Amino acid sequence: QVQLVESGGVSVQAGGSLKLTCAASTVTYSIYSWGWFRQVPGKEREAVAATSVSGDESYYADSVKGRFTILQDVVKNTLYLQMNDLKPEDTGMYYCAADLLPYSDYDLASMGRYKYWGQGTQVTVSS
Repeated sequence: QVQLVESGGVSVQAGGSLKLTCAASTVTYSIYSWGWFRQVPGKEREAVAATSVSGDESYYADSVKGRFTILQDVVKNTLYLQMNDLKPEDTGMYYCAADLLPYSDYDLASMGRYKYWGQGTQVTVSS
């Protein structure tokens, strides 16, 4: 069992910045890839940013390119999402997800790839 705990989500004004944290609380781990997904009411959960632990692969949604950066600290078992120049459309519940398999038919942006999910942290951006 892999536990993922997100934190850092708060209510901010447009143009502000936030840094989300995803802590993998495990005795041992072998994460192959992990990332951030966002969900808003009435819409499907969608990928925001993801990366392989090795750094060989990465993904950013077009809407966040140039504003968001995904970072990782494998020693601390922690994934970050640095969010700058926040916009109201960035509002949503942000989930951390991870998978442990080195091979998958799903790409980094597909929910089906990930077997482990955090509880989510709410980000609200007001204009």
